[in-house]
Amino acid sequence: MSYYPDLHAFIDALDRAGKLVRVTAPVNKDTELMPLVRWQYRGLPESERRAFLFENVTDSRGNRYDMPVGVALLGASREVYALGLQCAPDEITERWIRALDAPVAPIMVATGPVKDIIEKGPSLAEPGNGLDHIPLAISTPGWDPAPFLASPYWVTKDPDTGARNVGTYRGMIKSPNRVGVLCVPTQHIGIHYRKYRERGQPMQAAVVLGAQPVIGMASVAKLDYGVDEYGVAGGLAGEPIRLVKCETVDLEVPATAEIVLEGVIRTDYREPEAPFGEFTGHLGRRTLSPIFEITCITRRRDAVYQTFISQLPPSESSVMRSASFEAYMYRLVNRQMGIKSVIEVAINQVCEHDYIGVRFKAPVQDDVWRALQAIADMDPTVAKVVIGVDDDIDPRDSDQIIWVQGFRVQPHRDIRVTMIGRRKESILDPSIAPPITDAAIPLSEMDGPSALLINATRKWDYTPVSLPRRDFMEHARKMWENLGLPALHPRQPWYGYNLGAWEDENEQEARLAVEGRYYETGAKLRARGVIG
Repeated sequence: MSYYPDLHAFIDALDRAGKLVRVTAPVNKDTELMPLVRWQYRGLPESERRAFLFENVTDSRGNRYDMPVGVALLGASREVYALGLQCAPDEITERWIRALDAPVAPIMVATGPVKDIIEKGPSLAEPGNGLDHIPLAISTPGWDPAPFLASPYWVTKDPDTGARNVGTYRGMIKSPNRVGVLCVPTQHIGIHYRKYRERGQPMQAAVVLGAQPVIGMASVAKLDYGVDEYGVAGGLAGEPIRLVKCETVDLEVPATAEIVLEGVIRTDYREPEAPFGEFTGHLGRRTLSPIFEITCITRRRDAVYQTFISQLPPSESSVMRSASFEAYMYRLVNRQMGIKSVIEVAINQVCEHDYIGVRFKAPVQDDVWRALQAIADMDPTVAKVVIGVDDDIDPRDSDQIIWVQGFRVQPHRDIRVTMIGRRKESILDPSIAPPITDAAIPLSEMDGPSALLINATRKWDYTPVSLPRRDFMEHARKMWENLGLPALHPRQPWYGYNLGAWEDENEQEARLAVEGRYYETGAKLRARGVIG
């Protein structure tokens, strides 16, 4: 089966799989749309979450839009994400590793559906034109000062090498043809911006709003500087991404994209931007940010405006980020560093990429610390807490993570606070500095940055997990079902298992007990009694 040719084909696949909610009733994009989708992240288990397509969108000014809005199309759940990769959820990491190891270069084509409608010139600035054609939803009604581009795939190039970057960075809507853009210095768009600024030149940019799923997946991933996200997207798809040239800037965009904004980012001028509801679960503070001035908008005749739902995790953002980050980190420690005892890296979606579980099978203790430290060091904005666990623990289960911290950790021995040598700072993290208007407190004035490493692996054999043995639990489950009791959703661990510190005598005594012969054990132990 070939990959989805466009976002429309993927929406159809979601529908066929029962993973799409079509909303045909009128919905206000400014006050109702995002709160409605938000409820599934606050009120449903992940297995029941679905993508949403709003087909009758209005706004608070009385406008009606002929363009649908898609939300949570890529990250409603890991199952939905996997559908975007045409694989099973447990195959996501391996699919990502193959794409990172063997990207597929994009190819150029003459034209595509994204060129169906082309709007450019001074009229873009007029009310009712430009961005006013697009139903830009307010992500955090009651707090955000404007709609933001919440799923923009910003395309820019390094002026020295010509290497392309495709990344997702928020953008505040300022007018029908002006958008703010958050250029964090450590992010790849920020590196490009600095280079153009040093040259005294504006930076050309294109913003893709909606495309084949793999393009959005690659856009939010943590990749090495200089890696072409289009190539990684092709690796995920198993075929090259087809690109077309932009109309007014020297950049390339997907031929079957939904909407593309073209323009320049000024490097000689900034203005206040935000606050905005961020992935940290708090409003990001106002900053001085560059401005993107739109010179052209191209779009499909049947365009769907796709936007991500982020803010307080879990969210679409946390599902998408975790999938690619997990693969990147696993590849680093298992494949590149050769720590083969690492069998999984998992991100706790409640903290996005700041709380990471590393699962080991029979590790050497030195390797545990090497892996935890490498993950803490790998990126300046992730991995604030890194915890190592054994293979019997699900690193995605918060209850199990708490359990092993209680009974497999001695703080003086198994916890380290490590100071990160390079900048480990995010202006979106409210614990870095107080919320001030224009800039973060300089790093030198703080005690950080730091990461917490926790070695929660067993240092020796443990006695069995104190739950009934598996065969007894399985028999009891059949009884439960025959009694017509509520449907069970088992969580690990749901049966007891041996962790090494269990003698043959213990095993025999347990067998005698379930055979009703426990008095024999009592008699044996009486013979071993001592006086005094």
